[in-house]
Amino acid sequence: MKTAQSHQKSYADKRRKELKFAVGDHVFVKVAPMKGVMRFGKKDKLGPRFIGSFEILEKIGTLAYRVVMPPMRAKVHNVFHISILQKYMSNPSHVLNNEPLQQTPIMSYEKKPIQILDMQERRLRNKVIQMVKVKWLNHSEKEAT
Repeated sequence: MKTAQSHQKSYADKRRKELKFAVGDHVFVKVAPMKGVMRFGKKDKLGPRFIGSFEILEKIGTLAYRVVMPPMRAKVHNVFHISILQKYMSNPSHVLNNEPLQQTPIMSYEKKPIQILDMQERRLRNKVIQMVKVKWLNHSEKEAT
C-alpha cells in the first residue's frame, strides 16, 4: 500500500505548482460547479468556471487571501483559499468594454442588431441558404455573428 501511495504522490507532485500572490495582484475566483444550479445567469454546461478579475487586498494566514468584491457581489464572502484562486495574466490586447448595459429587472439585456456586415449564399444540393453577418449593440465587430 505504501508503494502505491508513493507512486501516486510522485505523479501529483510533478503537476503541483506553488501559488503565491502579492497584494495588488488580480485573480479569478473559481465557481464550484453544481448540477442544476443557476450560477451568474447560466446553468449547467454554460455556467462560468471562473469569475473576476478581482484585486487582492491582503493575505490572511498562509493559504487565504481577501479580495475586493464589487457591490453587486456583496453577499459573497471575500476571503478565499489559495486553491480557489487563479492568477490573472494581463494582456495589452485585452481591453474591456466599459459601456453600461441596459439591463432588465431579471439581470439580462436585449441584443439588438446595428449593422449588416456581410451577406453570402450557401448552396446545398437542393436549396440555397442566405447567410448574414450582423454587428450587435454592446458588442465589438469581432463578436459579430
